Amino acid sequence: MIGANDKFSKIGFVLAMAGSAVGLGNAWKFPTMVGNNGGSAFIILYLALTFCVAFVAFLGEAAIGKLGESDLVHSLFKLAPKHKKQWSLAGFFMIGAVLIASFYMVVIGWILYYIIISFGSLPADTSAAGALFGGLISSDITSVVLCFSAVFFVVFYIVSRGIKNGIERLNIWMMPTLFVLLLLMLFYSFTFGEGFLKAAQFLFVPNFSKISGELVLQALGLAFFSLSMGVGAVPTYAASLPDGTNLIKSTLSIIFINIFIGLMMGLVVFTFIFAYGADTAQSGPGLIFVSLTTLFAKLGIVGNILAICFFVSLLFAGITSAISMIEPFAFYLINQFKFTRAKALVLIGIFTYILGIFSALSFYAPTADSFSLFGKSVFDALDYLTSNIMMPVGAIIFSFFVGFVLNKEALNILLGRFMGRAFFELWYFAIRYVVPVAICAIGIYQIVG
Repeated sequence: MIGANDKFSKIGFVLAMAGSAVGLGNAWKFPTMVGNNGGSAFIILYLALTFCVAFVAFLGEAAIGKLGESDLVHSLFKLAPKHKKQWSLAGFFMIGAVLIASFYMVVIGWILYYIIISFGSLPADTSAAGALFGGLISSDITSVVLCFSAVFFVVFYIVSRGIKNGIERLNIWMMPTLFVLLLLMLFYSFTFGEGFLKAAQFLFVPNFSKISGELVLQALGLAFFSLSMGVGAVPTYAASLPDGTNLIKSTLSIIFINIFIGLMMGLVVFTFIFAYGADTAQSGPGLIFVSLTTLFAKLGIVGNILAICFFVSLLFAGITSAISMIEPFAFYLINQFKFTRAKALVLIGIFTYILGIFSALSFYAPTADSFSLFGKSVFDALDYLTSNIMMPVGAIIFSFFVGFVLNKEALNILLGRFMGRAFFELWYFAIRYVVPVAICAIGIYQIVG
């Protein structure tokens, strides 16, 4: 059983789970997908899929955690009426979260580096910005390793403090601070007049002609995996919820926070993009580390301040996501082997740190050829394995477990009082038949497409 001091408060759970969902994709993936794929037409599609599919699956994973009140492996063992050992093995998909954390913290390390250089002069054109970023990851291994190491120790220190004193306390101040930073940048973006109007039009004016079957699958994948499903983060956090928590209300709050912050970031990013005529089709690191740094440089000292605020907000978003990737396996080791939290984190830390260094070395020119797997860099191979295989398969297994193995009446007692019998039956049908088909479609598209 989980002690009272190891449980989230209700607001702590919402902010911690929102912190897990709000990650770097909110800055460079969500707004770009919105802007290039129909504006608010894409948002409408994304919302529909989020509430019809992702919301259903999220509640299912949260139910596993809350009813099991333990780590994912032991919760599945406890809740399965038969074949307990076989079902408990599915809990080891949480290893995918550790793999994600290893290369994700490398990216957060890049962000930390850009916070540091934002106190000085930023590159004045895209060629110089591209050379700076390319030089960082391919030549400046010392800076990459130092920044990765700093992020690594911060993340593991926070997790070492536990649920209440570490993860919740961090999110209680970091998520509101992230919101305030974005709000300040959003207010400043109003002063760009035409640039802000074009950004708003880009993001919110609907163009339904751009909606296609392929885009539906992209939106579905974004809706699912932006909520950290399939790797044990949701059940692990839900296991530490206080009794009587309204999971429906909490889930809706998490989803709205995730979407709202994504749109705020989109308005800030694209205001600068349009104000200075940069390429709106860019996404990923190129958008953040190349285009935006160049645009910040054009604003002089104000640009430096904005760059610091922006990269600090990304740092916060990344750290809150990374800690949610470490906690599931730490929780398992503590329960299974009676390890202290410190010992569990040392073991996970050694594995994660080595993988992170391998990921960094797979970009470093002198060692890149030596750190590759199946024709991909270690970084890209880990990304592919977790995003395209482990997360979809894990999400399918967990939804099947909830829909066909977990006791229906126990689910109704947990959720039915907050949604009513009719809505519960609709949700139960969706978790059994809609969600598995949807995740299969995502997985096939990600591998084949």
